[in-house]
Amino acid sequence: RKENIRRAAEVAKLFADHGTITICSLISPTEEIRNMAKEIIGKDYFEVFINCPLEICEQRDVKGLYQKARKGEIKNFTGIDSPFEHPVHPSIEVRTDLTSLDECKDNILRAVTPLITQ
Repeated sequence: RKENIRRAAEVAKLFADHGTITICSLISPTEEIRNMAKEIIGKDYFEVFINCPLEICEQRDVKGLYQKARKGEIKNFTGIDSPFEHPVHPSIEVRTDLTSLDECKDNILRAVTPLITQ
């Protein structure tokens, strides 16, 4: 996983260096991994922590991946048998268990718009 995130960060950096806004949706379970991506991307790094309790994630799981992970059919599943460290200083945090999808989207856009309109 760490290598995949490193690669994604390197590609995002290439795009950012050429003025292209890049959105990467990645499961980054440790602060070490997030810091690595931040170091690679640099000043253009913007971290969105989409926060949702594990039990809600399981309720929303239409593919049954959490159930398979709990049965041991999927190994190293973040939040089940592989740890997840909550980000220490995300650029923004949205709580999808407490806030509607539209509100989450609007909150993210409000936070990021000033950065991309400079």
